[in-house]
Amino acid sequence: RMNSLLLLLLLCAGNAGAQPEIRRRPACVRCCGPWERPVAVVTRRSSRMSGQPEYSVPKIQPTIDITILKGDKGDLGERGSPGAVGKAGERGARGPRGLKGQKGQPGPQGHSCKPLFAAFSVGLRKALHSSDYFQPVTFDTEFVNLYQHFNMFSGKFFCYVPGIYYFSLNVHTWNFKETYVHLMRNEEAVAILYAQPSDRSIMQSQSLMLELQEGDEVWVRMFKRERENAIYSEESDVYVIFNGHLVKPALE
Repeated sequence: RMNSLLLLLLLCAGNAGAQPEIRRRPACVRCCGPWERPVAVVTRRSSRMSGQPEYSVPKIQPTIDITILKGDKGDLGERGSPGAVGKAGERGARGPRGLKGQKGQPGPQGHSCKPLFAAFSVGLRKALHSSDYFQPVTFDTEFVNLYQHFNMFSGKFFCYVPGIYYFSLNVHTWNFKETYVHLMRNEEAVAILYAQPSDRSIMQSQSLMLELQEGDEVWVRMFKRERENAIYSEESDVYVIFNGHLVKPALE
């Protein structure tokens, strides 16, 4: 019995001499995001003195889904003014070949077939002197007279094919006499061939182009006697030549 009492006393003394165990605080671990402020640690004592809870309550912010607030589509607005013209773009690639079109309408009726050529070349072997009146120069030698468009009796070319024509006239002057002739279109003097009196005779020429209508006449006229003039020629040779030909028909 004495031994049990001693053992009890020893146990009580050992418990009384032992130091109380110190409670270690846990290390702080970051639990908040980088954009959030850390929650201040509130001690039990300060919590009891302030009447606030020991742990702070996280602040809750409501999130609103903007899509549920979207309204109905509005009416179409007025058309705006046109903007500035942009730069021209690059040329695109060549597109595919299109389909063959429909047959067109028949064209107008063509012109009746007519000769599209006209030419003449005539000469004179006889000398001429002026008279009291204007006189046409007639020719007695025919070199070329296509389709007989040049009348050898009247000395006039008659136009059957309208178009552009070229004409030339060559004469031999008379010594000491004036040479004065006109190239005529109908009754209009369109060109003159002239040579002054001289002790020497010369070959004188004139040429031009005329636009003729069907029915026009081209011929050579000698001036009247108030201006004494003459054209020289001989039976043995041709000293006067009158030529003309069609350059371009009007139907082309």
